[in-house]
Amino acid sequence: MNISTDFTTVPDDYSKAAPEQNKINGIPVVSFPFYIDKLPSFVHYLHWRFVDDDAIPVCGFEWIHWTAANVPIEALMFDFNDSHALQIPEDFSRTMTSMIPEALQGRNSQASRFIACNDLAITMRYNGPQPPDKDHEYMFEVFGTEKPLPNLKPGFYMNELLREVRNVTSGVDAGGMFLTGKA
Repeated sequence: MNISTDFTTVPDDYSKAAPEQNKINGIPVVSFPFYIDKLPSFVHYLHWRFVDDDAIPVCGFEWIHWTAANVPIEALMFDFNDSHALQIPEDFSRTMTSMIPEALQGRNSQASRFIACNDLAITMRYNGPQPPDKDHEYMFEVFGTEKPLPNLKPGFYMNELLREVRNVTSGVDAGGMFLTGKA
């Protein structure tokens, strides 16, 4: 499967310089759109993570910006008139629960005990890049499976997502891309 966006540097609307209407308590919360092409026919569910390893020297750990799981592809918008097979729309993180109740979002690093944010509108959704020291490189990785990951609950941790993906015995595909976030 191929994952792509219309950009290589995360645009201001989804990051540090987002307009105030795209933020909650100063945190960018509007997720960026992305595309999935060459989706294998056996894939019926999508799961993803958006992380920043360049945060390790800054805060001491990989920063988790967004995790999602058990997103059924039949509930998503296929655009056969476009050059892409499947598009995840802008602001999907905030609209996903009402659009697709069975899909799940996990905790991001705002929920860390070192940050201690308690606002679920921030900690269990997309948290846009805000690198404090220099431009950072982010990894966006999408996994496709035939069946939903059975042991995840809302607010799961990223390690639980990765463990569930590793435990799938057949029918897994993955794709990813690197994006840059401006300091």
